[in-house]
Amino acid sequence: MSLLQTILEDFRRKALWCYQATDRRSLCKAFCTDGGMAMVLYRLMQWSRHRRLSILEMIFNKLNAVLCNCIIGRGAEFGPGLVLIHSTGVVVNGGVRGGSGIHIEHQVTIGAEQRMSPRLGNDVFIGAGAKIIGNVKVGNGARIGANAVVIEDVPQGCTAVGVPARIVAEPAEWKLAA
Repeated sequence: MSLLQTILEDFRRKALWCYQATDRRSLCKAFCTDGGMAMVLYRLMQWSRHRRLSILEMIFNKLNAVLCNCIIGRGAEFGPGLVLIHSTGVVVNGGVRGGSGIHIEHQVTIGAEQRMSPRLGNDVFIGAGAKIIGNVKVGNGARIGANAVVIEDVPQGCTAVGVPARIVAEPAEWKLAA
């Protein structure tokens, strides 16, 4: 995917999340909402890194921190469809790897412990104030509740809440098999 296609996919997902539509008006509104500039600056930083333009990468990283109060480490990788619902207070370690369709609320920390960073699957939702720390895998379709502190793996399709986080909802097929 090109830089422009990736940014458009990010905003298409944000428009769907915020306005349940992807028409031009919804895309424009999504672009102007909180988090929009942080999403663009992250993608420009990522694009610069892939082209080994380290000075530009650093500039976009610092602009995101200063203008958007959003710190996403220079090595962090997310697939298309990254949505920063609110970017204020988001902190992401540079070693984090994430799939596509990740939705992040405000005040979220995704951080390393002993140089080991989380890995996020596709279509993950992370609620406001949540913390995901260390060598943790969050499976596809998982949901992390507001203010949860995740220090262990969250399986695919599960919902984790609390401090420390525990699984409170499992995929329907697990329940049918039991």
